[in-house]
Amino acid sequence: MPKQKEYKKIEEADVHFFGSFLKEEQLLQSEEQKQEYDHDYTEDLHFLPEIVLIPYSIEEISKITAYCNENKIPLTVRGAGTGLSGGALPIMGGVTLSMHKMNRLLEIDHENFQATVEPGMITQEFQEAVAKEGLYYPPDPASRGSCFIGGNLAENSGGPRAVKYGVTKDFVLNLEVVLADGSVIWTGANVLKNATGLNITQLMIGSEGTLGIITKVVFRLLALPKYDRLLLAPFKKAEDACDIVAKIFHLGITPSALEFMERDALDFAQRYIPGIEVAIEDDIEAHLLIEVDGNDPDQLNAEAEKIYELVTTYDTGEILFAESEAEKERLWKLRRSLGEAVKVNSIYKEEDTVVKRAELPKLLKGVKEIGEKYGFRSVCYGHAGDGNLHVNILKGDLSDEFWQEGLKQPIREIFELCKKLGGTISGEHGIGLVQKEFMDVVFSETEIELQKKIKAVFDPNGILNPGKVFD
Repeated sequence: MPKQKEYKKIEEADVHFFGSFLKEEQLLQSEEQKQEYDHDYTEDLHFLPEIVLIPYSIEEISKITAYCNENKIPLTVRGAGTGLSGGALPIMGGVTLSMHKMNRLLEIDHENFQATVEPGMITQEFQEAVAKEGLYYPPDPASRGSCFIGGNLAENSGGPRAVKYGVTKDFVLNLEVVLADGSVIWTGANVLKNATGLNITQLMIGSEGTLGIITKVVFRLLALPKYDRLLLAPFKKAEDACDIVAKIFHLGITPSALEFMERDALDFAQRYIPGIEVAIEDDIEAHLLIEVDGNDPDQLNAEAEKIYELVTTYDTGEILFAESEAEKERLWKLRRSLGEAVKVNSIYKEEDTVVKRAELPKLLKGVKEIGEKYGFRSVCYGHAGDGNLHVNILKGDLSDEFWQEGLKQPIREIFELCKKLGGTISGEHGIGLVQKEFMDVVFSETEIELQKKIKAVFDPNGILNPGKVFD
């Protein structure tokens, strides 16, 4: 793989080439314009691209990519910039390729429960469009109202409904991809079963823009569930809220969402987001937001009652059943606003830990013990049904030196705990820039080298999102 010094800086001749087939508004060169693309939602990191290009077509993407490859210019693909691992940061400069104009829903194949969409479409807009046809696309990250389909593919995003329906990869049938040399391929077939050759489709998903540029995706869809039931359960011990998770599944029930929210996270959200207030008793440490969905309201009522009875065997506060659509919307807005609220409250680092769900109580306890050991405060929430806990470490009054360097050891200890509990260091946020130094926690040197060799096959000049996942 080439080192940073081997990359070419953008010169006037390069700008002239891009301008030969792109319109003026597709080339952003001013400092002010480029600053909009120098960051994402990852901590407080900023890396300025040398130029931002906004393609309107796959032909333009192919030309840009081939030119960058031939001239060894770094090329970082960017979606909505809502990522939490630094995946969209142009750390080597070069070209940032903004996909926000590649945002069309190309086809809904109602008969075959499929849809073809471009990567710049907002996830929620895609969900709402297929819902009008009675179809359902379940993956729904907290940022679904702003994140792009392409970013979801790059990070293999999940969200609350992954516990029942799966993550992004579970709905992808086929991808159109521009490779590093500008050539265009389709990775699969628009069928539900495919045992033909290597599974390039699944290799692309979660590769964080390091192997190719996704330009179209064919999703499989489901029938839209007609009904749901939602309850908010407060627990006086946060570990109890984690402990009950596996037991809900032993009832023979698979919730459509099972979300853990520590008290501090809810306090932050209610302080900064109006209209989502929920009464919280003084002795409550955490809440579970539990949803079941389906097409038989009587069955859903019975499942909700079983869950209620199980919850009441723990030391809890008053359990809230959402009686109206407005109340359901308010509770979901509360859950989805947690990340934004934590960010407003403090500079923070978010670790995307994941373990087997029955090990969640041990993970939460271990995170808090590590925080006490090193003197930092953490606020936790996440997808309890998946064992996916988002650990937000707050800077507070920690020194800058400890924040930049000293915190690496406790983060490593959190990740080592994840591995010990049968988990790994990222459930849905990816590795990107900020987690790559911890890859050795979960992978041997041989395993890392194998991944590097795969990267080299797809991108021999190392131009695609360089410096991410591994050096």
